[in-house]
Amino acid sequence: MKREFWRGKRVFLTGHTGFKGGWLALWLADMKAEVHGYALTPPTAPNLFTVTNLRSRLAGSTIADVRDADALNRAMHTAQPEVVFHMAAQSLVRYSYVAPVETYAINVMGTVNVLEAARQVASVRAVVNVTTDKCYENREWPWPYRENEAMGGFDPYSSSKACSELITAAYRRSFFETADKHLASARAGNVIGGGDWAADRLVPDFLRALDSGHPLKVRSPLSTRPWQHVLEPLSGYMLLAEKLFRGETRFADAWNFGPCEADARSVQWIVEYLGGHVADAVWHSDASPQPHEANTLRLDSSKAQAQLGWRRRWNLETALDMTLAWHVAWKQGADMAEICKQQIANYESASS
Repeated sequence: MKREFWRGKRVFLTGHTGFKGGWLALWLADMKAEVHGYALTPPTAPNLFTVTNLRSRLAGSTIADVRDADALNRAMHTAQPEVVFHMAAQSLVRYSYVAPVETYAINVMGTVNVLEAARQVASVRAVVNVTTDKCYENREWPWPYRENEAMGGFDPYSSSKACSELITAAYRRSFFETADKHLASARAGNVIGGGDWAADRLVPDFLRALDSGHPLKVRSPLSTRPWQHVLEPLSGYMLLAEKLFRGETRFADAWNFGPCEADARSVQWIVEYLGGHVADAVWHSDASPQPHEANTLRLDSSKAQAQLGWRRRWNLETALDMTLAWHVAWKQGADMAEICKQQIANYESASS
């Protein structure tokens, strides 16, 4: 990933008011890209978008729904982007059991609407659709999933993201191969980092419980996930977009951006690590009935390493330390945009 590449680039980013989208918008803006965001209002209070005053750093911020095709088309035609990142999503597994229709409408038809808009705007040269590691048909294998494994998904969220991948593949073959545009999809693991206040995510739940003085209820403590700092996959998304922008058609494909095998750790390991670095952390296992979630998830990122030249920079311990440091700085009233910039700079300077 090259900073100079992004200077002056017009970027259309869906989901910029969310956690991952907010970090990507901050990083792109720090590299002097012209970022146009499109998303719903921030999903939590507090949220990264507000505490970093992100709006002031963007060329445009449209508050609207990816299910609204007309509004999306207008926003993208106005922005005239060269690069599109699609990150807007209903991103919670457990909520998808409560609202399956909403989940499919956002994650499936929202993807269709973004790709339709992108293929109608002549300035667009590169599109990256961000999905998830959960798009794979999970068979509880002990080895990591590769990009050529079958799509699937037990729950509505995972299934909807598998559908988004299939839509991406169909649009790439049907429309993008014959145009001067290139389309890829990106699959990441369980991302962590400062500024995530979403419900039903382990690290935000831990920090909320710590701040409130209540014990944390942990479901499925032995479940294994591919944990990684949010900056890790974002660096991969931007590197992929650069390759697509330069017209390198072999990169118009699906890509995994996951942590190393050693960083696929259990929920219990994460909680015990965090608890060992703060005072007064209390947790216990929640024995109540829970909706189905996968026991084991791992990603094989060897393709991105070998072909894209993508490299991980922070191990899991560093990722957790950075997340805790960010949270402490926020509680102390620090300038959180500057804290984000400092962490981005630390990440960029870290050896791979």
